[in-house]
Amino acid sequence: MKLRKELWFGFILMGIIIAAAGVMVLSVDKMENGHYGLLMLSLVVVAIMLGFPTAFTLMGMGIIFTFFAYHSGDQSAAGAIRQTLDLMVQRAFSVMANDVLISIPLFVFMGYLVERANLIEKLFRALHLALARLPGSLAVATLVTCTVFATATGIVGAVVTLMGLLALPQMLKGGYDTRLAAGAITAGGCLGILLPPSVLLIVYGATAGVSVVKLYAGAFFPGLMLSALYIIYVILLAKLKPAWAPPLSAEQRIVPLPEPLLKIGARTGASALAGLVNGLKGRNNQSVPAGYLLRQLGIALLPALLFVAVAILSYPSAKEEIDEELPSELVQLGANAPVRDAGSGLAEPPGGEADSESSGGLAEPPTDEADGDSVAEPEGAEPEEAPAAGGLSEPGAPAAPDANAQAEPEATGAGAGYWIGVGMGLVSLLVFYALLSYARFEIFKMLLSSFFPLVVLILFVLGSIVFGLATPTEAAAVGAFGGFLLAAAYRKLTFAVVKESVFLTAKTSAMVCWLFVGSAIFSAAFALLGGQELVEQWVLGMNLSKTEFLVMTQVIIFILGWPLEWTEIIVIFMPIFIPLLDNFNVDPLFFGLLVALNLQTAFLSPPVAMSAFYLKGVAPKHVTLNQIFAGMIPFMGIQIIAIVILYWFPEIGLWLPSVLYN
Repeated sequence: MKLRKELWFGFILMGIIIAAAGVMVLSVDKMENGHYGLLMLSLVVVAIMLGFPTAFTLMGMGIIFTFFAYHSGDQSAAGAIRQTLDLMVQRAFSVMANDVLISIPLFVFMGYLVERANLIEKLFRALHLALARLPGSLAVATLVTCTVFATATGIVGAVVTLMGLLALPQMLKGGYDTRLAAGAITAGGCLGILLPPSVLLIVYGATAGVSVVKLYAGAFFPGLMLSALYIIYVILLAKLKPAWAPPLSAEQRIVPLPEPLLKIGARTGASALAGLVNGLKGRNNQSVPAGYLLRQLGIALLPALLFVAVAILSYPSAKEEIDEELPSELVQLGANAPVRDAGSGLAEPPGGEADSESSGGLAEPPTDEADGDSVAEPEGAEPEEAPAAGGLSEPGAPAAPDANAQAEPEATGAGAGYWIGVGMGLVSLLVFYALLSYARFEIFKMLLSSFFPLVVLILFVLGSIVFGLATPTEAAAVGAFGGFLLAAAYRKLTFAVVKESVFLTAKTSAMVCWLFVGSAIFSAAFALLGGQELVEQWVLGMNLSKTEFLVMTQVIIFILGWPLEWTEIIVIFMPIFIPLLDNFNVDPLFFGLLVALNLQTAFLSPPVAMSAFYLKGVAPKHVTLNQIFAGMIPFMGIQIIAIVILYWFPEIGLWLPSVLYN
């Protein structure tokens, strides 16, 4: 029987792990608890690679080795069993008492409902028509669609499967290279584990004790950066190798116009705004209801109405900013006016000493020589002018203008920045309407019915989390309700849809929760055996720098991404790495962003690249698994580039959390 290459790879990797464990056992004179912890870790990885369920493997190994740890001393078997069961119950309860985990089923339920609203088909169609002139437009539209749906669902399997059904036939029909088409779909679909509302970030936050809100804010720009790198790669490849991504044919660019618009003389390249206005005049609309034309005109004017609303609503805030920036240090002139001390830039008037009991006040003007409390001014001395910087005049000088008038801001409205923004928006609006042909108007309506509902849902869910208006759990509830509304609005909210979404949500949530319980028991056993302490001593004994430590951990995670899925890596190895971060002064938030970028490889690296199997399940028969793997390799390289960029420019991930929460 001939084994497949991926099976050979898996068996060889398991052999290496077993051999390493054997060398460890044979190289020590006496096996200690720490060595048993490392042996347990090796056995868990091998068992998972053999296909045993991850959660129950973690629990089983954890319970067996916990009993061994308790029973290795003078403890009786009955006592060891009791302590093992107590530990298992305590760890399971402490994990499931984390209320952040409630957001997982809610976000997953939202994703399944949005998926079944069939928005992805409309969105892909609208985007590939809107980007028709761009090199590699179908692949770019695929990546943009995956990015938008990643922020709305976060379910990798669903996005890859749907795009495999929609985009892959279109790209193959358009003459795209199979490897490029498969790579764009699998890489774009994996963005759901990085972009919020990512379940991975929730699991990492609960494991590492990092705020999920900060993780969501930090992962936003790295996720967009990775998506942008994918798009740039596709465009460059389409430019360098046009045969791999041919431009759309004339047939694929056709935008059909509705029959009522054709009746008023609409043509594909004619101006939509002018045509709709002219269609309302005289006999032009005899065969078309005026209400229909008014509705179309209202849709066309939506960008202008939105621009006016934003300009009006932002005007008072712009004026308030000017008022706040005006100096508030001007005071009314007079003998008793308080003046700042010399440290503030105002000197004492010449000719007198400051009153010792007054704090920074002006001295009284010279009085009669008989006044013993004052110093007489020399004869013939002319009064000096007050310093111009202070804006103060000598008492007795001609009256200055009223200071209150100077303190009040001039009624000039908003500042230059506001009017520059309004001007740029107005120019953009004019360009939009100048280019708004009937064909583009139809594309705009398609985007309006598919893209903007998702954007509104994303803004409500992620905006409420990022700006601190709601906890992740509350925002997830809002998202689930929004998914209900979207499915109802598109007439997809049936009992069968709800039943299937609930079933899939329960299945996914149960898997994640069992993983958490298994991870907690395994981590407790690993710590009880002293495995964590042994790993820490080994790492610290290498005298690594911060950069070397990060490189080592990311390489380990990258290699683990080949045989294991991200869930196993997070729940098994993060509890080992997290305690080491303080020794190297690494921010757990930044480390989590690096890990999230790195774990994209768990879905793109053979032999356990789940996205490849998702795509293979819906791809035509002539598309082989090797072609899909070959198409994924360049996108894995882009992920490594993204990790390096994030390391050299950490503010990409840390800027937004620092602005919002510090």
